[in-house]
Amino acid sequence: MTRRNATAGPAGPAATTAGVFGELLKHYRESAGLTQDALARRIPCDRSQVARVEAGTRVPQDTFAKACDELLGTGGVLLRLWHRIDWYPEVEHPDWFRRRAEMDAEAVALREYQEQVVPGLLQTPEYAHALFSRVANGAELEERVRARLSRQQRFLAEDGPLYVAVLDESCLRTELADPEVMRTQYAHLLEVGRLPNIRIQIAPAALRGLRRPTTSMSLIKLPDGHEWVYSESLDRGHFTDDPAAVARHGQTYDVLRADALSARDSAALIGDMTEGLGPHAEARPERGNLDQEQLQRRQRRQLPRSRPRIPRPRPRA
Repeated sequence: MTRRNATAGPAGPAATTAGVFGELLKHYRESAGLTQDALARRIPCDRSQVARVEAGTRVPQDTFAKACDELLGTGGVLLRLWHRIDWYPEVEHPDWFRRRAEMDAEAVALREYQEQVVPGLLQTPEYAHALFSRVANGAELEERVRARLSRQQRFLAEDGPLYVAVLDESCLRTELADPEVMRTQYAHLLEVGRLPNIRIQIAPAALRGLRRPTTSMSLIKLPDGHEWVYSESLDRGHFTDDPAAVARHGQTYDVLRADALSARDSAALIGDMTEGLGPHAEARPERGNLDQEQLQRRQRRQLPRSRPRIPRPRPRA
């Protein structure tokens, strides 16, 4: 995709639409008499995020635009502009991943199992930035983040395709960045999990006997009904549409999903972990205690009533 969406100004070079959004945000912020730091505290987010959005170098989420509209009293201008902007006019994916990206662009259903890290379709910009900063920096880092986020918009739209994600608990336990980034990521999972087309379930570490896939994988259904299984190794992606393999992996996934925590219980676990970070990440519970608490909570729901029912005499008419 190589389309550019830019406008030329009389006194300077063309501005990208991301730059226009940033200029407009800066105008409303300054008109409200707020500094970048003051606006960031009210959103809330990090001041650097506001600075990068205003500079046109960071792609904001729609929730960011909506919060700014409410705080700055713009009448919804920023959110309307956000929906009209093509935030990813030039996104390049690795050659081995391009085929998967093309499938995501037309899939009617996606079922996914993920280990260690939050799936790309559910990552916040800050989380993706922390993840890719391990292997890249500068312009390459920003491009990788943009490529990762470019796949999300279709699934996060109101009429997006079905997306079911079963996350191994290690996805939540692996802290890639500071507590504030993780807190934002947890909040994002809770938010998108409420969309009608998205379900997020957790496969807890303390729940033994779960039949987990041997690696992260995706089950992709295309508009013509054709189904693919996709997985990744260290440096490449693997595809198969062999009916036997699709059926085998599909059964493994469905059994895992049935045995994992429900979407509601998964949201409760994510909420517990958010509280565990605390206001300043000082009251984080021990992993074993939280695992045991979740297991006991699940077991209590499964216990039958231990007291016999005693029939009560009914008054005669």
